[in-house]
Amino acid sequence: MCNGGTKRARTRSWIRCGCYDGAGSGPAEGVGAVQWYRGHALRFEREKILGKPLGRNADKSDESCANANVVAAVDINTIANEVYKHNFPNTYLCPKTIEGMTLDEFNKLDFDMILMSPPCQPFTRIGSQKDVLDPRTKSFLYMLDILPRLSKTPKYILLENVKGFETSVVRDKLIQTLDSCRYIYQEFLLSPTLLGFPNSRLRYFLLAKRQPDTFCFQTSYQIIERFPDHDVTDSRFTDDSNCDQIVTTGDNKGEHKNSGYCAGTDKSEANMTRLYKLETPEHLKKKQFQNNNLSIQMIQEFLEEELKDPSSYFIPLKTLLRYALVLDIVGPSCRRSVCFTKGYGHYVEGTGSVLKTAPDVELSEVFQSFQTLSDDEKLSQLSKLKLRYFTPREIANLHGFPPEFRFPQNISLRQSYRLLGNSLNINVVAKLIGLMVQ
Repeated sequence: MCNGGTKRARTRSWIRCGCYDGAGSGPAEGVGAVQWYRGHALRFEREKILGKPLGRNADKSDESCANANVVAAVDINTIANEVYKHNFPNTYLCPKTIEGMTLDEFNKLDFDMILMSPPCQPFTRIGSQKDVLDPRTKSFLYMLDILPRLSKTPKYILLENVKGFETSVVRDKLIQTLDSCRYIYQEFLLSPTLLGFPNSRLRYFLLAKRQPDTFCFQTSYQIIERFPDHDVTDSRFTDDSNCDQIVTTGDNKGEHKNSGYCAGTDKSEANMTRLYKLETPEHLKKKQFQNNNLSIQMIQEFLEEELKDPSSYFIPLKTLLRYALVLDIVGPSCRRSVCFTKGYGHYVEGTGSVLKTAPDVELSEVFQSFQTLSDDEKLSQLSKLKLRYFTPREIANLHGFPPEFRFPQNISLRQSYRLLGNSLNINVVAKLIGLMVQ
């Protein structure tokens, strides 16, 4: 099942599968792929595999020639499935759990590739960290049991999860299974900033390829934190992916490792050591580093050019008053934003960046002696910034979704945010698939 769509909450269904018949530099026609995803946010990376660049910021020189056919997509989230079907009406969509599929059902799909994203809650740094004891790992453990018993083991496997999975017992079981099935593999920790996206979303990835085939790059037992074809001396690939990370948990909340405004846009910020209560000189330095990286695009490249009703996205004054000191505020000229989670637009703290739309108002002016002001005075100051949430379309742009991606009209704003918050950057996945099949 080589497939994708609009990713969902990290629950139980999470795979895609496909078939590759060719050899050499790339697969021949007829690649059948299967996807299990917690929502199918990734279908669009198939378009790039077929040689079509994705999104307005796609690198047109970076196109692989893989020809893939999505034979099935599997998920139990009804909302995610509705969005997926809206965008890909002709793809077979199986609305069930992975462990609900029999060995015979897997064999009948006759797939050559699996793209999977198992539930992440057992591995998040601020979650319960029950690892293999968490019942939400059941589907993935079932897949590991099924894999060696397939009539034809898939030629390619791609797995995505949160940072933290790499130290889990479940990961060790995965590696044992891959070894026993004679796969070579490579692990990664990658963020979209490596491809020029102004959004930090550090994720674990694993590529596996059935022997005797080999990868087009030198593998390592160490986890790689860049793309193998990137020059390590190139400044844009310096590891800044740990800046502004948020770790999601099952209750939609998150933990900011950083909070504040983007460096380089406020004349007075360089002289501030603590603008927000969570801001430190180290955090400020990291933000300055990313915002000075000219290989990363500005936020303005991903904004809706003609937003019909921006007022509907403005942050309520009551919310501003309560959370002003922990908001991660960015402007159109920033080259950074923090990870968007499924609680975005509903919860405020630790769910994603907000946008300052007042170009002539600096944060230093608004937050000067902020703690000494009355509530009315604080609201008066905060209202000058014209802070708003990013729209679902803008978050989709930051994830690399192409312009033709659409939500059905009956999908609510909150449902859209939830799906996108559990999605990922499809250009990162597309590049990894390209490397895997070469």
